[in-house]
Amino acid sequence: MENKSYDAIVIGGGPGGYVAAIRLGQLKQKTLVVEKAHMGGVCLNWGCIPSKALISATKLVSSMRHAEAIGIVAKDLSVDVKKMQEWKNGIVKKLTGGVQSLVKGSGADIIFGTATLKGNKLVEVKDPEGKTTIYEAKKGIVVATGAHPIQLPGFAIDGKTVITAEHAVSLNEVPKTLVLIGGGVIGLELGMVYQTLGAKVIVVEMMEQLLPGVDPDLVKVVEQQFIKNGGEVFYGAKAKECKVKAGKAVVSIEHGGSTKTLEADKVLVAVGFRPNTEGLGLENAGVTLDKRGHISVNARLESNVAGVFAIGDVAGPPYLAHKASKEGEIAAEVIAGKKTIRDWRAMPAAIFTDPEIATVGLSETAAKAQNKKITLGKFPFAVSGRAMAVRETNGFIKVIVDADNGEVLGVGIVGPEASDLISEAALAIEMCAYAEDVALTVHPHPTLGEGMMEAFKHAVGEAIHVKNK
Repeated sequence: MENKSYDAIVIGGGPGGYVAAIRLGQLKQKTLVVEKAHMGGVCLNWGCIPSKALISATKLVSSMRHAEAIGIVAKDLSVDVKKMQEWKNGIVKKLTGGVQSLVKGSGADIIFGTATLKGNKLVEVKDPEGKTTIYEAKKGIVVATGAHPIQLPGFAIDGKTVITAEHAVSLNEVPKTLVLIGGGVIGLELGMVYQTLGAKVIVVEMMEQLLPGVDPDLVKVVEQQFIKNGGEVFYGAKAKECKVKAGKAVVSIEHGGSTKTLEADKVLVAVGFRPNTEGLGLENAGVTLDKRGHISVNARLESNVAGVFAIGDVAGPPYLAHKASKEGEIAAEVIAGKKTIRDWRAMPAAIFTDPEIATVGLSETAAKAQNKKITLGKFPFAVSGRAMAVRETNGFIKVIVDADNGEVLGVGIVGPEASDLISEAALAIEMCAYAEDVALTVHPHPTLGEGMMEAFKHAVGEAIHVKNK
């Protein structure tokens, strides 16, 4: 007979939930994972992984198209988008299957169905056939249900012409014209994929810059590349409605005091996400939500109700898979009785545009807003021998240092492999490093990473390959 009592129940099998389950298993806690759709969540199924696979593929396409300068001529280069999608789907299948094996290998059970809290220790699960079963969580329930794309009034998602990111990562044909409603991370990442494949991409952005909230100094480099590649941006614009006729879309926007219409083959609505808290029965347990619908949690990831935890997107921004995973580990350790709290000093973030952007810690703007006296260091990839060798000289590394004591406050990178380079900066902040610590650390040559050393040398006035202030 099935044992319906567990130490912990995790609701959601995404990058937060599955990590929590694995860590619980490592800590010898009997665990059940309830997943509504697919293990791996948004990240593995239609977010982080499939989008980055497409970005990698199209980056190769772009590189081959511009290889004549180094003596490589790819005549009659063509792209089979359908085959590219099959390759991407293979990666997704392998990873989601791997996640399921890892969870089961840790000793946790997995069931597919819809979970509803019936208190702070009971979870009702309705399986795909409609059968309901009550499970007990003796030590804790972890809500890891993620978030979903915001629906924009006047833009009915049909999955064919008016789409979300979930549909955009699976297009078998390149649209001639793609309109992005929202110039944020998801829209711009996917927009630049299809721009490389030949689409005319138009962005409708309410704010006055692409990638709102990101250091404008970094964004400017991406914006210039996007426009150079044929992109068009309407800043300070409001998307009013979209009408679809015979598979074509007509988008009405307010811009510069007048109404304009844009015609497109596809319209990608990417204006943000909302937490998945509805229908979970949180009210049955008395769980408190914030104004945006996130579950309010403390440093131990526990809600106002003892034994009910929340991690990842459902517990609030930033909406990052690695943040969810870290919180999954913390919640698991707390449930297992360890004295663990959420205590990171900075959370890195990466944006896979062309070129990439990565940040950690305070930006220049944020540091100044906190009235901090700062010193900046900068190293342009244009003078990097390795960047020249890989033909990616666009962008720079920018470091923000406390002018009074030399402490590393933040780093922003725009350029090649920014997403990989930022980890050193995250470690520097986590270890309370000073600018001289990084500047005096010998970095291998020729690498992109030595740019980090040079940027910090620039901050302390000892740069070798760029002029000091």
